[in-house]
Amino acid sequence: MTAQAVPALTGTGHPVVDTVTAAVYEVPTDQPEADGTLAWSSTTLVVAQVTGGGRTGLGYTYGAAACKPLIDRELAGAVTGHGVLDTGAALEAMIRAVRNLARPGVAGYAISAVETALWDLKGILLGAPVCSLLGSVRDTVPVYGSGGFTTYDEPAARAQLERWTSDLAIPRVKIKIGESWGTAQARDLARIAFARGVIGPDAELYVDANGGYTRKQAVRMARAMAEHDVTWFEEPVSSDDLDGLREVRDQVDPDVTAGEYGYDLPYFARMVDAQAVDCLQVDVTRCGGITEWLRAAAVAAARGLQVSGHCAPNLHAHVAAAVPNLRHLEYFHDHARIEAMLFDGALDPSGGVLRPDRSRPGFGLTLRDADCARYRVA
Repeated sequence: MTAQAVPALTGTGHPVVDTVTAAVYEVPTDQPEADGTLAWSSTTLVVAQVTGGGRTGLGYTYGAAACKPLIDRELAGAVTGHGVLDTGAALEAMIRAVRNLARPGVAGYAISAVETALWDLKGILLGAPVCSLLGSVRDTVPVYGSGGFTTYDEPAARAQLERWTSDLAIPRVKIKIGESWGTAQARDLARIAFARGVIGPDAELYVDANGGYTRKQAVRMARAMAEHDVTWFEEPVSSDDLDGLREVRDQVDPDVTAGEYGYDLPYFARMVDAQAVDCLQVDVTRCGGITEWLRAAAVAAARGLQVSGHCAPNLHAHVAAAVPNLRHLEYFHDHARIEAMLFDGALDPSGGVLRPDRSRPGFGLTLRDADCARYRVA
């Protein structure tokens, strides 16, 4: 009889983290994409896998390939040997391990990938979905369709908008504006009018300038788009310009939003305390994972604000289900497409909501290795 390996245990008898590894996948977009300040032709997915107790959990981030060596070395060294149920301790160990590397940026993405993998592993070992471990406050999570890239011609934009509103019955959508750093205002306004014409009068229309406008320009644009009932104005100016966000917020009717580039709690506290936003965006693949997302949501709740999950819909669904001050999460075209392509268990947004699958432990996602192989670059 072959001897079976015995999982390592903590002093309390709980299994510990045995290994932490990462893989990088580069997935081409289905057509050229751009927003107001950036263009791209592929999306990078970094998947972290954590083993312990004889099982494996996975988490991920949409960051640079540079996340992989950081995960394989510094973060693996920080987490290995920690109890798999002690996600808080593991997060603190990772934050301390990157002290001299700077947490914002690549380190923040890498920490988020490992931290979400730890939560997945915890759920798998306990036989429960992550939303139940966190304590759900809702069964469904509202989403909005997001894409509407500035590179789209009218047929491509129409097809995407109609798929969201007609095929999937998502009652809220977002398009990109601020084209070429705000130098194509006439086209921005024409695209907003076009989108409203496609989705009809009842669906909510959101816009995202990705920081492409100046302060007064953003105010003028908000007034010009008022006839199309735009209710969400994301990053009208740079998210680093808190005074500018507040100035725009004070003068326009749509809700002003930002926060997707937050990597730690001080960032979110500064934005909230500056009264810069009507709704705080938080990204679970950047901010430090599930634990920090919940803390950021609490920072917003303390000031009477709602939060919105930025991108990565299948990771956000579980944590979004666990906070009372949620507005919605972003069903971003690139990420939704990749998650459906490469994972079993990706959630269906039909009806404008995601429903975490309570019959599957963890996040309920498994990587389809055969489908991933062609995109793996590291």
